[in-house]
Amino acid sequence: MKFYDRENELAELKRIQTLSFTDHSRLTVITGRRRIGKTSLVMKAVKDAPTIYLFVSRKNEASLCAEYIPLISQALSTYVPEGIKAFRSLFQYLLEQAKSKAFNLVIDEFQEFYNINESIYSDMQNLWDSYRMDTHMNLIVSGSAYSLMQKIFRNSKEPLFGRADNIIKLSAFSIATLKKIMHDYQPNHTADDLLALYSFTGGIPKYVELFCDNGTLDVEGMISFMARDNSPFVDEGKYLLIEEFGKNYATYFSILNAISGGINTQSAIEAALGEKSIGGQLKRLIEDYNVITRRRPILSKKGTQAIRYEITDNFLRFWFNYFDRYRSLVEIKNYVGLQQIIKADYPTYSGHCLELYFKQLLAETSQYREIGSWWDLKNGQNEIDIVALKLEKDKALVIEVKRQKKNFKPELLKQKVEHLKNKVLPKYNIDMQCLSLEDM
Repeated sequence: MKFYDRENELAELKRIQTLSFTDHSRLTVITGRRRIGKTSLVMKAVKDAPTIYLFVSRKNEASLCAEYIPLISQALSTYVPEGIKAFRSLFQYLLEQAKSKAFNLVIDEFQEFYNINESIYSDMQNLWDSYRMDTHMNLIVSGSAYSLMQKIFRNSKEPLFGRADNIIKLSAFSIATLKKIMHDYQPNHTADDLLALYSFTGGIPKYVELFCDNGTLDVEGMISFMARDNSPFVDEGKYLLIEEFGKNYATYFSILNAISGGINTQSAIEAALGEKSIGGQLKRLIEDYNVITRRRPILSKKGTQAIRYEITDNFLRFWFNYFDRYRSLVEIKNYVGLQQIIKADYPTYSGHCLELYFKQLLAETSQYREIGSWWDLKNGQNEIDIVALKLEKDKALVIEVKRQKKNFKPELLKQKVEHLKNKVLPKYNIDMQCLSLEDM
């Protein structure tokens, strides 16, 4: 698949590179979940300048240094002394080189130094503080473990706190980019095909690339491609999260499995887990791991009891809903059975994803100051899919989302809107509409 999107990020990285080469060294941090395209972005940004790319794998520090020495020698066309066994010495050598040469140093999976030698971070901090004003190194570090990267650069107790000149967090592809990709690779796609791509991948570039490169961009083709023997999707959720959660991942997985299946309040999740108290785990899933979010009815107060939890990542929501929940089918390689379950569920499962799609589409217009849903804790019938508050004062848009417009009941929505006005939007002018597959 060709390179898409990221124009703003590329421009920013080019700007920082110019400053690093002409003024003094800069440190840029690139974060984002695995498969989001961090490495592809960085390497595209630095392709026309001298660049050293170092990948931090879980090896002995001396072995890593031995691996890095020929890479550095080749990139800078210079002799690097053999026998350097500490990364501190190698980093100092590079900073000395940067006194007379301008170059990029890219360190990928930077958080892995925690598992090799944690003191590397304090060593780098001391050297960086000493050299950066007199050198021309464009240092770019990236990492996929959200909790560790946050700790390294945002925790005031860590040595590299405050050292990053820029922190760029990569997000998934926009709706506009997904539409362009579909147009390029599947010109005759249906609205349901586009919804499936969004529902299954959430716009994560690597997953989109897999579908594009394998020519599977229709609903049934995507499902068959994911749910098969040796599929890269089968264990993907596990690989993504175990590094974040560590060996105590079982409880976190149980919570995410429950949320993906629609059990989305704390009391209901605790009941599903055998009355296990999970307040601490929910807090960490939100604040430390960035995997779930708290949803409240729009305009409700922070202390409201009407809180629902939702997985923030479309792919993880899908993975827990099918690959984790039906692990027994995967274990016996009954992928035909798993495909049948996913295909039968798809019309219902994709209904909620369609609501998320339209929320994102509205957000990307930059015409709204707040977008959410609304529900009445006392009356479960009074629930509205999307409430969007416009930038203009006292104007709102209320939307009912249906896969098929024929299922829309205008009078029922009108009743809900009256209730909404009485509760939280008494002075608002409210427009009402239904959005469906044909509006994608």
